[in-house]
Amino acid sequence: MIELLTIFFTSFLVALSGAMMPGPLLSVTISESSHRGYITGPLLIAGHGILELALIISLLLGLAPFLQRKEVFIITAIGGSIVLLWMAFGMFRSLPSLTLKGRFEKSSNNNLLITGVLLSIVNPYWTIWWVSIGLGYILHSLSFGKWGVFSFFSGHIMADLLWYSAISAAVWKGKEFLSDRSYRILIGVCAIFLIIFSFLFAYSGIKKVVI
Repeated sequence: MIELLTIFFTSFLVALSGAMMPGPLLSVTISESSHRGYITGPLLIAGHGILELALIISLLLGLAPFLQRKEVFIITAIGGSIVLLWMAFGMFRSLPSLTLKGRFEKSSNNNLLITGVLLSIVNPYWTIWWVSIGLGYILHSLSFGKWGVFSFFSGHIMADLLWYSAISAAVWKGKEFLSDRSYRILIGVCAIFLIIFSFLFAYSGIKKVVI
């Protein structure tokens, strides 16, 4: 029992430190929470978690060597760059019509699950983390059987869920104090961050090509 609790809490702390770092998922959480509500973070992480669970199973089945291939990184990085640019363009295009008055797109919340999956899969550094640090954690946890792996995944996803739920709740509550102009500036800043991440992904992919 002590071993399983240790796995859970160490996994939680490592995942929390990663979740708190700025990234595409955080930018989209901030931009969407103001009009989709506090459920934004949990839904994005649900999609993120589904993909991570599938990846853990794949790694246990021997997928790690494939994911470590240079070609996989290049395709993921450049493809991810294009997706992030497309999302940023959509944000900029919507800026003139954005308003906080009377907006709550409950019917579109299902798309957040897909977005959570997409934002994870297009991030090459997410894949690198899992085939290095993540795989090491999985193998260590596996020495304690299936409950060890369960403890690892539970701690990992709980950290993501708590952090992104807190971000969504803070943004959703904070909209009461935001004007439409401030809201548009916030979304514009998030779009700029997506562009920055897009260029970083593209640079990483191109650098792998020429090396």
